[in-house]
Order: sequence, then structure tokens, then C-alpha cells
Amino acid sequence: MKPVPHATSLRRAPVQRRSAERLTRILDACADLLDEVGYDALSTRAVAQRASVPIGSVYRFFGNKRQMVDALAQRNLERYSERVTQRLRQAGADGGWRTAMDAVLDEYLEMKRTAPGFSLVDFGNQIPVGARDGEPNHRVADRLTELLSGYLDREPDEDLRRVFLIAVETADTLVHLAFRVAPEGDERIIGEAREMLRGYLARALD
Repeated sequence: MKPVPHATSLRRAPVQRRSAERLTRILDACADLLDEVGYDALSTRAVAQRASVPIGSVYRFFGNKRQMVDALAQRNLERYSERVTQRLRQAGADGGWRTAMDAVLDEYLEMKRTAPGFSLVDFGNQIPVGARDGEPNHRVADRLTELLSGYLDREPDEDLRRVFLIAVETADTLVHLAFRVAPEGDERIIGEAREMLRGYLARALD
């Protein structure tokens, strides 16, 4: 079963498998409709219809569409973390921070291009459209510190977290620029972003 958000993002956490599957359908429908109609035109009723569930099932989990989108953002972060972890597991322990950086950036780009609703929501920093709330980037930096400290054989301390926060903020700004320039992300801008990250991380992690 696909992961669902942590219980703190929900009015009521799913207990039975059937309830968890219903929540997954609701979030999948939310993601699809974000791509089709955008956030402003999104409604809980439309999500319920797309997910083929009663409207009461949506309100069982969420008080409003913002809470639903926040839950989608949390699910995105869980899925992203799983993808990065799997990529690093396949790469083995010898790649160091360069392999880790490629995994972090490449998996983000892949989700940006293919994951429904991700272009508007990603990890929660673009709703309303154009908002630049820094909190999700702190959340991503915390998660990367947790995921990568063992792989890099580094203490998950404030110094490492600060390194990842700066890298995440830099990548976030430049990737958004790349996708404003071209629908699939301008490869030249992405290449420049990759080089900037390598230069910064070489100084911080070598």
C-alpha cells in the first residue's frame, strides 16, 4: 500500500486497511485535480467525486481543502524520502556525498516532472500559488540530515543540518527557476544548479 501522511496531519488517522485505502484514493484524487484545475478551483466535493467516496469520508480526515493539500505535501515528502533511500541503497556505501547529492536532486526533479500535483504542492511551499513559505525547506533539511548522516558517516548535528538547509534553499530557488523557463525544467539552469551545489558541498563536506 502507498504511504499515507503521519497521523498528526489528519483529523482522524485511518485504523483499518479499508480506511487507509480510502485516504489514499482521496489524496490521489486531490493530486490529479490540482494538475487539472489548480488550487483555487479545487473543492472537497470534487475530490470526493473523483475518489468515488462520500463527501463525509473527506471530512472524516480533513476539515478543509488546505488540510488536504498539506497532507498531500507530507505524503510527497515521505515518498521522496523513500526514493532517495532506495537510490542510495542501490548505490552502496562508497559514493560519498556526491552520490547522495545526485540522488537528492535527481529524485526531486523526477517527482517534479511526473508526480501528480507535485508542481503546485511539492513539500508544501507553493499554496497559495506563488507563496514562498520557508518551513517546508526546513522540514526537508531535517529529513535529509536524518537520512544521510549515516550514509556520510557524519554526526546529525546542527552543522550538518545547516549545510543541508543551505543546499535545499539553493536548489529550491534554482529548480523553480528552471521550471519557470521550461515545462520540463531548463537543463542548462539545472546543470548550473548542480555545479553550484557541488562547489558548496565540496567545501562543507570534503
